[in-house]
Amino acid sequence: MIVAIAIAALLVLLALGVHVSIALGAVAVALSLFSFNIPPVLLAQTAWSSIDSYALVAIPFFIFAGNVMSRGNIALQLLELIGTVVRWFRGGVALALATASVFFAAVNGSSVACAVALGPAAVKLMPNEGYEPRFASALVAVCGTLGLMIPPSLTFILIGATTGLPITDLFIAGLLPGLMEAAMLAITTVWISRSRGYGILAEKADWKGFGQRLPGATGALLMPILIIGSIYAGAFTPTEVSALAAGYAIVLVLFVYRTTTLGTVWGVAKESVMQTVMIYAVIIGAGLLTALLTRLGLANELSAMIRQANVSPWMFLLAVNLMLLVVGMFLDGVSMIVLLAPILFPVASAVGVDLIHFAVIMTALIEIATLTPPIGLNLFVMSRITKLPVQDVIRGVLPFYFTRIVGLIIINLVPALSLVLVR
Repeated sequence: MIVAIAIAALLVLLALGVHVSIALGAVAVALSLFSFNIPPVLLAQTAWSSIDSYALVAIPFFIFAGNVMSRGNIALQLLELIGTVVRWFRGGVALALATASVFFAAVNGSSVACAVALGPAAVKLMPNEGYEPRFASALVAVCGTLGLMIPPSLTFILIGATTGLPITDLFIAGLLPGLMEAAMLAITTVWISRSRGYGILAEKADWKGFGQRLPGATGALLMPILIIGSIYAGAFTPTEVSALAAGYAIVLVLFVYRTTTLGTVWGVAKESVMQTVMIYAVIIGAGLLTALLTRLGLANELSAMIRQANVSPWMFLLAVNLMLLVVGMFLDGVSMIVLLAPILFPVASAVGVDLIHFAVIMTALIEIATLTPPIGLNLFVMSRITKLPVQDVIRGVLPFYFTRIVGLIIINLVPALSLVLVR
């Protein structure tokens, strides 16, 4: 009864437009005062413990690295580099954009950061290449979600910090599913472009132009190799790699490409701090509420119920997929993780689902949530960047949404895709 009231109060506050961190914190504080009579000092200690994690230190560094690369206009250089050899077929430049999204996913770990990095370059380049602005906007919104799956993923950092799973293993587990998703989006991109006649065709691939641009882009292209290679080789922890990525990004934009100034980098640092504070605020609010729900024994009760009902792993996964597709319409990814992961992961373990595989499934569902109205963050980000109504962006995303669902089904049905590199 208490849990139902808390959930109802949370939904009411969110419906009234209260920021999710404040809504979570308010419900948690009210629950603690009226149901548990917990002293304020203990609440403060619980709030601090929810963010007192070495792993979470990686978040501001990866956000900063991604923002620096975005401000340094690296995206346009990569699009032009790839575009020199793909303009000879329909959808070539759109394919270049989808390919560049893999690069940015491997740099910043955030779907919104990927969209912000690629959005201005796409708006500048693609309409001149014969693509509809709506299609370009939708493509960036969808491809930006790869930042949640391909390491270094902030989603995996949060899941690891919340559940205790090794973040390095989560990063490695997300690599193949992320590349599969990228390949599926690339195929969908080319198919849509050909069916709608998008793109201005060149007579042949410009390998000479590619060779001329390649040396200038080498520094940027090495960054994901540095990040993923260091993690996979075990040379650095994810937190150490995040600091390395931030330093490397500063060197690139200030001294290699000279596309920004020290003052701009300082402004990006302040902006990154604000973004980090917003994420930490959600973690604190959800951490308080989750701690109270755990004190009520919710996770243990659910695990016991499912064991008694003899629920199979596939029945559990089907229920979780359907539930999170609905929840993703109303909560952002950070809230979904810190609020639901402490409850769902013990239950997943109880029914025999591999927790690394389950983390990848949850991440794929969060990717879809960023494209699902009414909350879908990437939709509103691209609407703001392109000045298009959000309804136009949603209509552009619809063909890709089907591809995303197919990818989710494959990730669910083929655990080896997530586990083969880890094992």
